[in-house]
Amino acid sequence: MNLIENLAGELCKIILPINEEVFFGNPKSSLAVCTLSSMKLLKEIANSNLISKIALVGRLFSENKGIDSLVRYVISNKNLETILLCGKDTPGHRPGHSLLNLYKNGIDNKRRIIGSCSPDPVLTITKSEVLKFQKQVKLVDKIGETNISKINLSIDTAVKV
Repeated sequence: MNLIENLAGELCKIILPINEEVFFGNPKSSLAVCTLSSMKLLKEIANSNLISKIALVGRLFSENKGIDSLVRYVISNKNLETILLCGKDTPGHRPGHSLLNLYKNGIDNKRRIIGSCSPDPVLTITKSEVLKFQKQVKLVDKIGETNISKINLSIDTAVKV
């Protein structure tokens, strides 16, 4: 089954290419914003004055490779203290849901995110990396929120510059 899933994933990349977009803002900010699958929201934030309040804004589409990358990036950037999760969660894969469960529950001995209902929430990061992530950042759950004015209020509440 993994071979079929990998082939389907590669086919999707060709047919529906998704740019790995991350926009950097204020390097002194300790706040990152994750818009999950909401690409329009990602660009809206990146092109607004909000970018000056946050270190970066990016997206998250998968419950495995995407979360692996996010956690590794965060723990390699000690300045990041808060991640605001907003936008629409990818249907089916639900990486936002999985990230929240990783933060709350960690991973089991098979590196599966405890409590995740995603189809393949198996990570390559170690329990040690998960612990560093859990200790370093606070997650702010605004999953589903796509209104930039409401996101601005959440940023103003969480921002530390």
